Amino acid sequence: MKILGICAYHPDSSACLIVDGKLIAAAEEERFKRIKHWAGFPEESIKYCLKEAGLKLKEIDYVALGRNKWVNIGKKIRYLLQKMPDVDLLKERMRNWGNVLGIKERLLKIQDAKGLKFMNIEHHNAHIASSFFLSPFEKSAFLSVDGFGDFVSTRWGYGEGNNIEIFGSVYFPHSLGILYTAITQFLGFKKFGDEYKVMGLSAFGEPENENYKKMKKLVSYNDDKFELNLEYFVHHIKNTNFCWSDAEPKLGNLYSDKMLQLFGKPREYNEPINERYQDIASALQRILEDIVFGILNKLYEKTKCPNLCISGGVGYNSVLNGKITEFTPFENVFIPPFAGDSGTSVGAAFYVYNHIFHNERRFVLEDAYYGPSFSNSYIEDVINKKVKGNYRIKKMNDDEILKYTAKAIADGKIVGWFQGRMEIGPRALGARSIVVDPRRKEMKDILNERIKRREPFRPFAPSILEEYVGEYFENPAKEPFMQRVLRVKPEKRDLIPAVVHIDGTGRLQTVSEKTNPKYYNLIKEFYKITNIPLVLNTSFNENEPIVLSPEEAIDCFLRTKMDLLVMENWLVERNELF
Repeated sequence: MKILGICAYHPDSSACLIVDGKLIAAAEEERFKRIKHWAGFPEESIKYCLKEAGLKLKEIDYVALGRNKWVNIGKKIRYLLQKMPDVDLLKERMRNWGNVLGIKERLLKIQDAKGLKFMNIEHHNAHIASSFFLSPFEKSAFLSVDGFGDFVSTRWGYGEGNNIEIFGSVYFPHSLGILYTAITQFLGFKKFGDEYKVMGLSAFGEPENENYKKMKKLVSYNDDKFELNLEYFVHHIKNTNFCWSDAEPKLGNLYSDKMLQLFGKPREYNEPINERYQDIASALQRILEDIVFGILNKLYEKTKCPNLCISGGVGYNSVLNGKITEFTPFENVFIPPFAGDSGTSVGAAFYVYNHIFHNERRFVLEDAYYGPSFSNSYIEDVINKKVKGNYRIKKMNDDEILKYTAKAIADGKIVGWFQGRMEIGPRALGARSIVVDPRRKEMKDILNERIKRREPFRPFAPSILEEYVGEYFENPAKEPFMQRVLRVKPEKRDLIPAVVHIDGTGRLQTVSEKTNPKYYNLIKEFYKITNIPLVLNTSFNENEPIVLSPEEAIDCFLRTKMDLLVMENWLVERNELF
């Protein structure tokens, strides 16, 4: 059975292809369009998936869409009749609905295929399937939390084999995702997807502060129930200028003027971040954790299952994720690399295969490398066309290039690392990464000055050989997708200061020889030189989506002050280093 999964007209649009219950290809449209969180139709992702699988559209058995506008229709109609929201809001919703209904026509423009069969999968069910059906667990509790999808913001339940059972849901207009985004905007971070910045900022504040008490006025909660105090929000009554079309997603302010009465003046973009803003961020993170842990503890009471699968956009909150086994009875946690909306294409496809057709599960997601790859010969051609001037260019075998690159990292060089198939999801996991020495505290500032140009309070992440994670981190866990923040052991913090956040934590990625042998062996070579089994890993980009192709990697290398570019077996180095 061949299933094409699609997330369209929603932020982080994407596509995937599964064959007989196994994931073959997956990619996000932003990587092709070069616009972050692209929210339109994922045409290039679809073309890539078909090409990677060697299939034509007419050979696809089912097209699975990660949303279903017809579900919860009664709740939607009742809400409209009771609240009568802004007319512009209704127009925007109808326009988006029309785009979704036109997906079949857009798809047939790619390739002619008569008789395509479509299945619409409810948004949060697709999220849940993207975690549980791809997890290593035969039985597991699950939780999906985001802004909204198909009128639902939160859903939890229990999965066993190829079946999922829903225990509870939270419906529009109440949402933890909306709460987090509204405060993110209040703190001056207005771009879509900026919530991770507030998560990083939260470590600088005091969670038990006056703003924590104020934050409790925004949302009431008890066990697995929560409600927003809607006086502080406008998403339910006004058009917030959201745009989910063929462009970068946009979202207007979600908070009302009453929020200003509670917290004072909002921060302006580029305004210095003072202690008040730090404390608001910390209070927000604390409230989120309080509510989610309440839901999870109640969920464990019902399931008594030690396994947990997390999905939804809030599933990217790695600070929260790292505390789950500490503040709940759950022992084993699985969070896919595409916990957010891009994962609904994957989840929709697996929901059709496993849940609807009751096929046995045949796949466990062990890595994130399902995007395009490029041959050495293709890379050579691109280098010859694009690299001119004072650069050293050389092809090496695997052993030579690993040793040379590890030595360059240990010598303080900034390395662009471009290898194998591109990752799916927002994290660079050793396929499209920038890699530097974690022992050098100054590396954080150097990276920001020369390449990343991002806020100084944001931490950088360590990639560690998985057999050493227990030596460096408390409550160690296998975490191949960089989805959990854990405490670095106090005696190790001074050894790797560039990857330790102000609160003594690090958002780790454990690296396995099985799933990424070349990246594993690069870190191993670095370990031989330095006796440190980890490197600093950040995404290969400069205020843009992570690079997809050799062309984009070279462009990024040339316009920044990166020292060394390694693409497969090709090395490009600035000659002034010699």
